[in-house]
Amino acid sequence: MPDTSSCQFEQRPRRLVMGTAGLQADFCKMCNVRPSSVCSAIENEDIGRLAEAAVETIVTPGRCFIEEGEPATDFFNVTSGTVKLFKALPDGRRQITGFAGPGHFLGLAVSDRYAFGAEAVDTVRLCRFSRERMRILLDDFPRMERRLLEEASNELVAAQNQMLLLGRKTARERVASFLLDQANHGELNSEGQLHLPMTRGDIADYLGLTIETVSRTLSWMRAQGMIDVGKGYAITLLAQERLESLAEGED
Repeated sequence: MPDTSSCQFEQRPRRLVMGTAGLQADFCKMCNVRPSSVCSAIENEDIGRLAEAAVETIVTPGRCFIEEGEPATDFFNVTSGTVKLFKALPDGRRQITGFAGPGHFLGLAVSDRYAFGAEAVDTVRLCRFSRERMRILLDDFPRMERRLLEEASNELVAAQNQMLLLGRKTARERVASFLLDQANHGELNSEGQLHLPMTRGDIADYLGLTIETVSRTLSWMRAQGMIDVGKGYAITLLAQERLESLAEGED
């Protein structure tokens, strides 16, 4: 199991950081991830209620903030950084089940305990909501509850896609699917370059491959003119349509 001592983070209540209720509301209105997150369900005139319930949380790289099996007391909305999600085996091994970036809402659970662990890949900023405060918000803002249901549905679709990826796709198809998935989740800049802060080992674990296979596949894609690999493992997508065909098994 993950070392519980690593599940630490810095909490910064917005009422202390921002000073006044008005400034808290402005902070939420200007948040870059609000349009794509569950927070978009609350109108501007009511956004102060959401801001008062949130606690700004900073998680340093390598620290976990959700531990599998622990009481599900909080929800987390990722506002910046990358999170890796994992399941743990009794002997300490871990399987990475996904990556979450800005706009992802974490902590939804069908029981009173977390079904997965979450660890910061790089410096991660979160808005943390206690389950009690979130329940009050959902009672007062039914649209937010519907938005959470949409989020849960998206997680189900992602889980089904992951089963297909691991069960049927080849190594090249898996890597292509991963690159496109990261691009579709907003990790692609205007120059077509992907920001991938996770290690090659993390990518290999997620895809059910070895590090060597991932590296060989990326080298093959580069030789085929599909991608370019720059400094710090930055990857530029040069032929996205070919990658899409490869991911679908058509190439």
